[in-house]
Amino acid sequence: MDIFLAILAVLFGVVGLAGSVAPILPGPPVSWVGLLVLSFTEYYDRPLWFLLVWLGVVAIVTAADNILPVIMTKKFGGSRPATIGTVIGMIVGFFFGPLGMIAGPFVGAFLGELWGNKSEGHVALRVATGAFAAFICGTGAKLIASGMILYYMAKEIIV
Repeated sequence: MDIFLAILAVLFGVVGLAGSVAPILPGPPVSWVGLLVLSFTEYYDRPLWFLLVWLGVVAIVTAADNILPVIMTKKFGGSRPATIGTVIGMIVGFFFGPLGMIAGPFVGAFLGELWGNKSEGHVALRVATGAFAAFICGTGAKLIASGMILYYMAKEIIV
């Protein structure tokens, strides 16, 4: 049974790592479930606080990934319509796969700034760049968190 659970845990870890880039799956939470599954095996030799710390990291990274585009849009000079456009772009982009998730916040912020604030194109482009930077930061944080969880799982199984 331990071998089955270990294989299942690694599958969760790999799917979580892929989900950090692909918008269809919530990467870090899936990776953490893999770590949780591994904790029920004889391979796992970590205290409970280790699981809880990683749960906290996953919660922070996941929340930041959803909040960061709004914050960065404002930081780059975006108006309220640009912020709303970013959120709408994130939601609409979700339905268009990975490219939609990348382009959605950018296009939403750009159009929101142009339409709502009547900004010139270069201002709207700067605001949209902030939304894109937030996407890159959020994706990077998710990759790091999921990658570290997968690393710790492999370390527990191999050693």
